[in-house]
Amino acid sequence: MIKTVVMLFVGFGSIQAATSNPTFSKEIAPIFQDKCQDCHRKGGIAPMSLVTYQEARPWAKSIKEKVVSRNMPPWSIDKSVGIQHFKNDVSLSDEQIATIKNWVDNGAPQGNLKDLPVEKVYPTEPEWALQKEYGRPPDLIIKSTDYTMPAVSQDQWWRPIINLDIKEPVWVRAVEMRPSTLAGRKITHHALAHLIQDDPDAKKFSDVPTGGINEAGTLMEWAVGKNYDIYREGTGKLLLPGSRIWYDIHYHAVGEEITDHVELGVWLYPKNEIPKYRTYLTALTSLPRNGSGSSIDIAPNSTAVFQGYTVLKAPARIENVQPHFHLRGKAMALEALLPNGTTQVLSYVDHFNFNWMTNYIYADDAAPVVPKGTILHVTSWYDNTAANRSNPDPNQWVGYGDRTVDEMGHMWTNLTYISDEDYAAYVESHKKPTMTATK
Repeated sequence: MIKTVVMLFVGFGSIQAATSNPTFSKEIAPIFQDKCQDCHRKGGIAPMSLVTYQEARPWAKSIKEKVVSRNMPPWSIDKSVGIQHFKNDVSLSDEQIATIKNWVDNGAPQGNLKDLPVEKVYPTEPEWALQKEYGRPPDLIIKSTDYTMPAVSQDQWWRPIINLDIKEPVWVRAVEMRPSTLAGRKITHHALAHLIQDDPDAKKFSDVPTGGINEAGTLMEWAVGKNYDIYREGTGKLLLPGSRIWYDIHYHAVGEEITDHVELGVWLYPKNEIPKYRTYLTALTSLPRNGSGSSIDIAPNSTAVFQGYTVLKAPARIENVQPHFHLRGKAMALEALLPNGTTQVLSYVDHFNFNWMTNYIYADDAAPVVPKGTILHVTSWYDNTAANRSNPDPNQWVGYGDRTVDEMGHMWTNLTYISDEDYAAYVESHKKPTMTATK
């Protein structure tokens, strides 16, 4: 049903034929360099390097299996449904997948060394990803306090509150979060940086009940697959004097004792540059509510579907989508139910991977803008059967909870609320041209 609704959103480009006799040097190395080596290199977070032929060749069959199944690079969105233009698209084209398959099927030849691209130079020390974007380190680095995770333990949550030394209002143009070490990445499932400040404007759009400690909203959420947020031109987030960060860090044991902390890098607008609009990170739930919050109940050896609805209080631009599940989550869709009665399917992640909480950032010309009263409809699919390879025990009932073996379901979405006037101007500028009859 999802696929029949929104074929209007799909962009079809020209499809080139895959190379039939590719070599590593000429065809494969450029693909790996462009799509894989940021992680698959010495000092990267991946388990093996794909920089040289000698490093990549032993993994050829595994590489083919991962790319043909579209498990790597981690881009789990359905390419036949909804918006398909993203700022951070790391996926392989059909041509690239076929080229890699042909290379492996033909014996994974090395080819002529003269055909190799110039090797990329990576920093020897950990560097902020956005440092290239802005040409400088963050203006603020906000660190949580250290936490030591035992080798064997139940999941743990570390929730320190950090005071910010801010003397005047400052506007944020980008944020990036990370565990401080590669070892820390092993134990950090996700990390939230909630913003605590006296902020009446933020409370208008907060989805946290009155009295919540983070009524001012969430500044950033980190998980493997999401590292940063860049706010579009003319938008940002506001930090006020007296601001504090309330960290909520989920750790899990990996068989060795590891001490680490989380770091939040913040890039600011110049003092004389004030963005017109604020962006709010919002968790669009797909779960029913009970008196104490979200509820979920999945029987052993069964599948389940849940749906949630959020009504927008003002016109808004939807900046991104990022599904968040645990081990039984399989797919999530976001639809916009418009006040005129029409429905737009925006995005559909059809093969969610728990190990990659990928953030899909819409391109500037593709981010949907919707009117006040639009209902954002999130549908989540769960698989608590043995067919789900991630499932630790299909014979268990699964309920809502923060532990990895529990389940949850929401879509992290940055929403930028705009004025009625700007929405009307957007509609006018995006009107389809009227067809004129010719004689």
